Amino acid sequence: MNTRGNKGFSLIELLIVVAIILIIAAVAIPNLLRARIAANEASAAQSMRQINTAQFAYNAAYPNIGYSTDLASLGGPPPCSPSSTTACLLDNTLASAITGSGGKSGYVFAATGIAGGALTTSFISGASPVTFGTTGARNFCSTEDGVIRFNAGGTGSVPVTTVAACQVFTMMQ
Repeated sequence: MNTRGNKGFSLIELLIVVAIILIIAAVAIPNLLRARIAANEASAAQSMRQINTAQFAYNAAYPNIGYSTDLASLGGPPPCSPSSTTACLLDNTLASAITGSGGKSGYVFAATGIAGGALTTSFISGASPVTFGTTGARNFCSTEDGVIRFNAGGTGSVPVTTVAACQVFTMMQ
């Protein structure tokens, strides 16, 4: 027969268990944050592809205008009726993921049309993390060449709005 009785765990045993849990958390949380940033960046790159496709479709649908002058013109609130101001080519969540809106998957986006005479002959689209280092660590951009480029972001960065600024970014493989 046990003379000690059933008294539960000692304080030392509980402290050891808590210490082990804290060590596991210290190892796991940074990996979780890196995985979240990678997922947000993959989503941003895919959103850039969608914006490019929408710009090309907009140019084909409205040849007398050219490319869209802004991101909002590529989307439209449901139920969407296609026009040159609400083309219904992008999901409205992406079309309204602009600076100050909270963004989409941790990124904010911009699309800027560049006029060449009477038509908008070029465009630049860009994406930047809402909170650098937490929601993303890279900026993305693309022009009418369809190539998505990136650079290391920084605190306070905003989506690029000029072709020259985008051309210095590194091309994605």
